[in-house]
Amino acid sequence: MSVDLKAIARKRALAQRGAVHTRDRCHTGVASQLLATFLVPHYGKVIAGYMPIKSEIDPLPAMRVLSEHGPIAVPIVEVKAAPLRFDLWTPNTEMIPGAFGASVPKRSVPVVPDVLIVPLVAFNRAGHRLGYGGGFYDRTLAKLRAERDILAVGFAYSGQEMADFPTSRYDVPLNAIVTENEVFTL
Repeated sequence: MSVDLKAIARKRALAQRGAVHTRDRCHTGVASQLLATFLVPHYGKVIAGYMPIKSEIDPLPAMRVLSEHGPIAVPIVEVKAAPLRFDLWTPNTEMIPGAFGASVPKRSVPVVPDVLIVPLVAFNRAGHRLGYGGGFYDRTLAKLRAERDILAVGFAYSGQEMADFPTSRYDVPLNAIVTENEVFTL
């Protein structure tokens, strides 16, 4: 019987993120401001955020600011083990329940993003992220990067940093990570 080291790391990281979210959620505004400022050079491009679930840091304040300067999208899970699709979103978009607890636009207007704001369970300084294990963002980034230049920005609490989680050849690294304390690029 083999040991799934990623599953063990994910369990530990989720517990850590939950504790950090409880303690640091008051810093979400600072993190959102850093994120929106970092993305100023990308005004006018399609920027995909996400609808937060569980203890994920909330990107909605940044998405609201960014929506004043260009199109914003949110991910849609269409099929397990497949890349994500993206629909246009505005602060006034009517949302309905979607897969995995994330809200999705009631009316679908598909777009292809130029920038992805990526949720994560944990991250390291090499730009790798540990997700929930479905591979949606890795597949999405691999597909989009095969077609065009994509900026992938992880968004997290600084307390989600973990130096010691396993990675595989299928894990697609991020270009930058934004926390409430810093923005670092890779």
